[in-house]
Amino acid sequence: MFSSERLKGIDVFVCVSDHGSFTAAAEKMNLTASAISKSIARLEKRLGVRLFQRTTRRLSLTDAGVAFYRTCTGVLADLEEAELLLHVENTEARGRVRIDLPSALGRAQVLPVLLPFLQAHPLLLAHFTFGDGFIEPFEEGVDIVVRIGGTNAWPETVGQRVLAHEWHSLYASPVYLSRHGTPLSEHDLEHHQCIAYGWVDGRTSPWNFADEQGAPRRRQITPQLVVGNGDGLLMAALAGCGIVQLPSWMVQQPLQEGTLVEVLPHLATQGAAITLGWVKSRQALPKVRVVLEALVAGLGKQQLQVI
Repeated sequence: MFSSERLKGIDVFVCVSDHGSFTAAAEKMNLTASAISKSIARLEKRLGVRLFQRTTRRLSLTDAGVAFYRTCTGVLADLEEAELLLHVENTEARGRVRIDLPSALGRAQVLPVLLPFLQAHPLLLAHFTFGDGFIEPFEEGVDIVVRIGGTNAWPETVGQRVLAHEWHSLYASPVYLSRHGTPLSEHDLEHHQCIAYGWVDGRTSPWNFADEQGAPRRRQITPQLVVGNGDGLLMAALAGCGIVQLPSWMVQQPLQEGTLVEVLPHLATQGAAITLGWVKSRQALPKVRVVLEALVAGLGKQQLQVI
């Protein structure tokens, strides 16, 4: 039988988790830090586990705390959703919305779209997380997710829309080209220093080129430098370490500043899809709907300079 005791302290626990300290949570909830601490202590005693790891300098969730946080945020989101659906006349975007973004694309393209938007919607509380791996939004308590690549593994409960496709091309710094010359053909790349993406097991990612008909094809290169991070690849190219293949959205500023130039543009080709996903059952909530609309408008083909 359900007991209301199970709900006690959940809101306090989530607030402390979100704000990182008892003091900040107390200010947010208009309570004393002592009341917050006692509420957490009672919750931990009832559950029989430690939810927070406390030191003199920081407060962090334990493994049990992380798992409980995901459950609690899902419960609170469901309660909020139920209340809003009972008041369909409430069309104002307000409340907490969780958004998970790819690391590099999120920083370079998504945040510049959403941060000004959030300033115009002060009742929205956005919680951004970053990761490049697959997640199932509902299970992770995420409302909206952006991913690069295929999303066939998402269940039917997740809505999705392809915003655009990456456009992959080759880039190098003027310093590198002045030292080693500019390649005029794909064959010339064999005599240049190439920078490739790689994994810890030693594998490197092939480059994608367009054939004579414009269709994409893959070619495995022999790199002189391997970097397992997109930002690291960009830094290596800017430092003059060689030629790199990157998506166009990552190099817009260096191209404008002249610190990178495109080489062999006829080999450029379409890359992975940039996909927007969301929990279908929350799509009608104003706070989710307006963020989806902002992402569709702000991450269109023109803004990302992709095909």
